[in-house]
Amino acid sequence: MLDFDFMCKRKKPSVEAMVFPFSGNHYVKFYWGTEEILMPVYTTTKEAVTKHPSVSVFINFASFRSVYETSMEAMSYPSIKTLGIIAEGVPEQQTRELIKTAEAKGVGMIGPATVGGIKPGCLRIGNTGGMLDNIVMSRLYRPGSVAYVSKSGGMSNELNNIVCRNSNGVYEGVAIGGDRYPGSRFLDHFLRYQDDSGAKMLLLLGEVGGTDEYDLIDAVKSG
Repeated sequence: MLDFDFMCKRKKPSVEAMVFPFSGNHYVKFYWGTEEILMPVYTTTKEAVTKHPSVSVFINFASFRSVYETSMEAMSYPSIKTLGIIAEGVPEQQTRELIKTAEAKGVGMIGPATVGGIKPGCLRIGNTGGMLDNIVMSRLYRPGSVAYVSKSGGMSNELNNIVCRNSNGVYEGVAIGGDRYPGSRFLDHFLRYQDDSGAKMLLLLGEVGGTDEYDLIDAVKSG
């Protein structure tokens, strides 16, 4: 994520802090181009949110064993507006409770079982876009005009490449996750893209099974 930020010529990293409960508060050193920066690491989400009140995105890399508790805690803080859950195998009952809480609190949720999302030239959530060589080849370091939604993270990386070869590039892309109950649906993101003047073309990469694709088609037909 930090390498992507630097390639996009951000003045400072998009990541402000990390949470790791198994050691005391400390700093971790990362490369920022040819320089080095120190990233603060906290033992609790509460302390991280308190010391970084401007943070609005919480990306949860915890395993399926603890992702429910940590995600519920993150959504209890009003400053958190977007939640990304990377873990696969989250129990369906827990996922449904997470979705219900996110809807009640107005939190946008990506995942579970997602690689995240990307807004070229601006921000990357999780591992979307793949390695740096694919980011360069797909020109994800600057915005294009195509906004897409996918379930599969691997296929979304291939989609970045296909879009780049056949248009001026990706404007924004989200992989909603491959589990049975994703935190957001195709239609949610398409409605958001429709209100964004920078998104000139909307693209859906669906999969066999499910009804979300049909719901989107019905929405287009109804206007």
